[in-house]
Amino acid sequence: MSNTERPLSPHLSIYRWPVTMTLSILHRATGVAMSVGLVVLATWLVSAASGVDDYDQFVTLMSTLAGRLLLIGWSFAFFFHLANGIRHLVWDTGRGFEKRQANASAWFVLLLAVGMTVVYWMML
Repeated sequence: MSNTERPLSPHLSIYRWPVTMTLSILHRATGVAMSVGLVVLATWLVSAASGVDDYDQFVTLMSTLAGRLLLIGWSFAFFFHLANGIRHLVWDTGRGFEKRQANASAWFVLLLAVGMTVVYWMML
């Protein structure tokens, strides 16, 4: 017996994700992204060991717009994962669990990751 006229739970339309939950999901996603980036790093090393032609082909591929966007994304993933990991280390000491502190540190981690990514790519 199914009752198709029953309303859906209202959480689907009114619930707002807290920034801390968003960062938790983003932390996992950046970990996966960095795992994929590790494969690209290994490919880069193999191409460098394979000779000038293979290395030039890899550099040409990563110099395209898509390649640059991937590199920028991986650098953001690294900086975000690093900053959020430090945030978790602070939490391991028992500090920063109050809602206001957790929200403030979450926004700080996001801004720091974006800022570090911008500074890194401006230096290149």
